Amino acid sequence: MKKLLLLLTLFVTASSFAQTIRLEGVVSESGKDPLEMANIMAVNQITKAVDAYAITNDKGRYVLNLKSNTTYSVKITYLGMNNKELTIVTKNENMTHNVIMEAGGIELEGVEIVREMPVSIKGDTIVYNADSFKTGTEKKLEDVLKKLPGVEVNSDGEIEVEGKKVTKLMVEGKDFFDGDTKLGVKNIPADAIDKVQVLRNYNENSILKGVENNQDNIAMNIKLKDGKKNFWFGDMTAGIGVGHTEDRHIINPKIFYYSPKYSINVITNFNNIGELPLTIQDYFKLTGGFRSFMAKGGSNFNVTTNDVGISMLRNNRAKNIDTKFGATNFSYTVTKKWTLSGFGILSSSATDLQTNSQNNILITNNQSNTQELAHQKTNYGLAKLSSSFKPNSKFQFDYDLLAKTSKQEEDNNLMRQTLINGVNSSDNILTNKKQNPTTFNQNLGMYYTQSDKNVFAFEMQHLYQDENPFYKANIGTNPFPDDALNANNPSNLGIVPDGTGRFDLTQNRFVKTNKLDAKLDYYYMVTPKSNINVTVGNTYSYQSFNSNLFQLMNNSTVNDLNDNTKNNVVYNFNDSFIGLHYKVLRGKFTFTPGISAHSYVMDNKQLGSDFKRTFNRFLPDFYALYQIKKAETLTYNFALTNDFTDVNQLVSGYILNNYNSLFRGNRTLENAISQTHSLRYFKYNMFNFENIFANVSYSRKVNSINSIVNFDGVNQSTAPFNSNFANESLSGMGSYGRSFLKHYKASGSTNLSWAKFNNIQGGVNKTTESFNQVYSVKASTNFKSLPNIEVGFEYDVNKSTIAKFYTQKPNVRLDYYFLKSFAFVSELELYHYYNKDKTVNNHYNFWNTSLVYQKKDSKWEYKISGTNILNTKSLNDNNFNQFSITNTQYYVQPRYIILSLKYNL
Repeated sequence: MKKLLLLLTLFVTASSFAQTIRLEGVVSESGKDPLEMANIMAVNQITKAVDAYAITNDKGRYVLNLKSNTTYSVKITYLGMNNKELTIVTKNENMTHNVIMEAGGIELEGVEIVREMPVSIKGDTIVYNADSFKTGTEKKLEDVLKKLPGVEVNSDGEIEVEGKKVTKLMVEGKDFFDGDTKLGVKNIPADAIDKVQVLRNYNENSILKGVENNQDNIAMNIKLKDGKKNFWFGDMTAGIGVGHTEDRHIINPKIFYYSPKYSINVITNFNNIGELPLTIQDYFKLTGGFRSFMAKGGSNFNVTTNDVGISMLRNNRAKNIDTKFGATNFSYTVTKKWTLSGFGILSSSATDLQTNSQNNILITNNQSNTQELAHQKTNYGLAKLSSSFKPNSKFQFDYDLLAKTSKQEEDNNLMRQTLINGVNSSDNILTNKKQNPTTFNQNLGMYYTQSDKNVFAFEMQHLYQDENPFYKANIGTNPFPDDALNANNPSNLGIVPDGTGRFDLTQNRFVKTNKLDAKLDYYYMVTPKSNINVTVGNTYSYQSFNSNLFQLMNNSTVNDLNDNTKNNVVYNFNDSFIGLHYKVLRGKFTFTPGISAHSYVMDNKQLGSDFKRTFNRFLPDFYALYQIKKAETLTYNFALTNDFTDVNQLVSGYILNNYNSLFRGNRTLENAISQTHSLRYFKYNMFNFENIFANVSYSRKVNSINSIVNFDGVNQSTAPFNSNFANESLSGMGSYGRSFLKHYKASGSTNLSWAKFNNIQGGVNKTTESFNQVYSVKASTNFKSLPNIEVGFEYDVNKSTIAKFYTQKPNVRLDYYFLKSFAFVSELELYHYYNKDKTVNNHYNFWNTSLVYQKKDSKWEYKISGTNILNTKSLNDNNFNQFSITNTQYYVQPRYIILSLKYNL
């Protein structure tokens, strides 16, 4: 295998370097300075193909690698200049040719020339011509994006450009499932894509574009081919398993329609081969485009979610997954001034999980081993409706509504063996977990430009959240005997034997949240390059928390346990503030210093009394941008923020987090104060498609909320407290990538993070440090008529005060389009996980491959694919925190061979 890859790489490299010469020069305006970001394209006069293209650097320089002894038409374009076309006949030697451009208008044929460029620049927009990068094996948007210089797609379907995450994906300027890029990346057909537009410094509200700092905002717009507009397009796929005793299938219809008036997208997927259009993790982080607009306020009040520990998938894999998924997205232009858009998603899945785990408690050196079988049933739905009304360029009114609901249930059967103080014991534990959370999010925004000097913006966001997690555990031994666990107070829950030798514990929780954020911004333009921003805002939150832990006895009676297992809490939080910011541009520098004044009120009612705290605080922040060049920046951010907990940390009664874990809150908790600094460097050179990104961040949190942890054997009790010692974190990352010689793309990155936490473990103050390192390199080719290869390697080091683990993850991907009808794709991922002395030493690999046959211009496609070809039975991982180390063996679906048929509309 290694020899084959080496020979293939040498062959591809030798082919690309054969018989080429270099044409270089400088593009400048007549009698003036060189022109940066001029577009140059060389068209082979015989084949009519684009053999090379370039974009000039800040010195106006360009380089084209051309075939020797060939005639080329070299076309040069620059916005605001007359287009120029030269005839160049290459010899066997390198050539130099400088170009002088003349000022003038943009001609229609000039626009067409830019359109043919593989990559072109227009202001803050980078335009990629998709066909220039396609090789024939691409089936979806993801496959195209991975071949574009400066663009990356991670395993979660998130797009990164220039080191920044793309926050919005559009098709023909219309939102595509706003707040998520995964559905578009995994489903938009590659053959429908004409252009990929990267919109830098993006602000969907044009009224605020000039007054806010948008340098970190990036959106992406997909332009469709002419034959896909005003027509239904998409595909319908159906496949069955081959050679399996059990039924294996996939049905995956997708249809799309785009016109200037409206658009409709429908995506469905029914399969039991492990394909997950959206995971439950994706569902919970899907924001629908909602953002926290209170970032300038200086306060962090985050509403956390209550859950009962529903098991999450590892690497989106499990022993068995059966999924039914449907989603639709629409936009409708009611009038030229009013647009409606939205989406809806429904999903249902049944999942079987099997895990074997070993957990070592660091304080006591006690150990537990579990064998667990779990069955999950998950149903979720979400819907969003958006309205944007813009009667003129001076006023805009936006409204958004996002509704989310889910129903999850998990039954677990565990066999547990424990080694406590040298004594072995075993237990069979049965648990049932249910949760049906519902969330409604509303957003309202009004924006008004009163004059060239006065801009007003009013924004309001409301969150309603209703949660009802249910947990039931049937255990063979009393996990929490009286006074065994100490977390501020003795446990003394009142659990008694029920006559059968088992203990049946049940807990209900009901948590409701109403949170309203509102702010009014006024911007005064002092000069064309400076403005003053005054912000008046308020955050109000009302939360109620009710819980009840009880024991079901053998005779069906109920033991209500003691009062410390009950909670009836009402928590009110209010933050009123006024902020002042001044933004000024001085040459290449942008400065935005600011300060906000806050008045806080916190009040929790429980145990028959109120606990109320009020105080005031000033919080400064500072932003600075150094625009070194057009595509090279250095950015610094500083902020002092108040961090507040929500009701979940304040409850005084015990909460059963798991069959072996109790939690008890602290109603007197104070807020933490965070000081954060970040320095970010970015450079993007279109001359050689070089992308450099680096970032360093430091955070110091005082009065932070940490944990008091105690163990009885392997059972745990936790309570929060305000630490007298600061938590600190320092992280840095850097990446370098570039495309070269037209057919090659390479990148490397490193990510380092250090953190220090202070907790109380077993009554002793304990400081724990961690230092994690991730190093990765990747290289790929992009040939039209040769096999293409991508190789990568990732090396992770996870080190803490208590342990150190290593992970090696090499991978290789081969794709080849041949005989104008066949597309072959093969992907191999290898994993090696181990510790220093190799007492943990795990290997597992995954290999997927596919062969597709489709005649040119045919609507039918035939495919045979194999997943998990090596038939890997399980994967192994390890995680550690400040209190324990856990090794886990996690079973996954076996090898599947799928024969499928696809019809392209």
